Amino acid sequence: MIDLHCHLLPGIDDGPASLEEAVELAAMAAADGITHAVATPHIHPGRYDNNINTITPAYEALKNAITERNIPLHLGMAAEVRISVEMLGMIPTGQIPFLGEWEGRKVLLLELPHSHIPPGCDKLVDWLLARDILPMIAHPERNKDIMHKLEKIEPFVSRGCLFQLTSMSVAGKFGDIAHERALEILQNGWATIIATDAHNTSRRPPILSEGMLAAADVVGKATARQMVFENPAKLIGLH
Repeated sequence: MIDLHCHLLPGIDDGPASLEEAVELAAMAAADGITHAVATPHIHPGRYDNNINTITPAYEALKNAITERNIPLHLGMAAEVRISVEMLGMIPTGQIPFLGEWEGRKVLLLELPHSHIPPGCDKLVDWLLARDILPMIAHPERNKDIMHKLEKIEPFVSRGCLFQLTSMSVAGKFGDIAHERALEILQNGWATIIATDAHNTSRRPPILSEGMLAAADVVGKATARQMVFENPAKLIGLH
């Protein structure tokens, strides 16, 4: 399996605080059957002021530690980018690492606030699309506006955005409403990938298998596999 949204890098966001904790997360991911993981630390101006220059050293440190300890996990680097005015300046100056490519467009892992969908999000998506950047909306099933009313996702669907569901949501471990929305997004055929959004080994572990198995009950094994293997592999250029 391939995990395209996880917080594995040490000391730069609300993921692992130390390199040892980060290594423990990587080992847990590998034990679950994850062969490739793209670390996606938060870029959230004013809270986690990351950019490619802060992310790269943390990525290199973890990558080296994984190699030294013979953990069978290939590590990549991107970011989970919170919607903000600042990102409009960061993208053209190369400060934000992209998740991969999808049908000729760069893919940006885009995070909405958990509390609501800010006004003007549709204009931001249009701005990105005009620059050949395709947003992948991170964990839409956990956004309170979408939890309240699934129709709130429509502007992103109609613009062709990609969507990432959280494994724990699909497996029913992020509450009933997030579970319900995740299943509806699956049934509507909107989900592109399932990822762990792992932060730690206890409450937010790097376990992708449970989400895949729960998705298989809803959309079948082949489609579930597509969301944890074929689609992520296509995004990061593995085939």
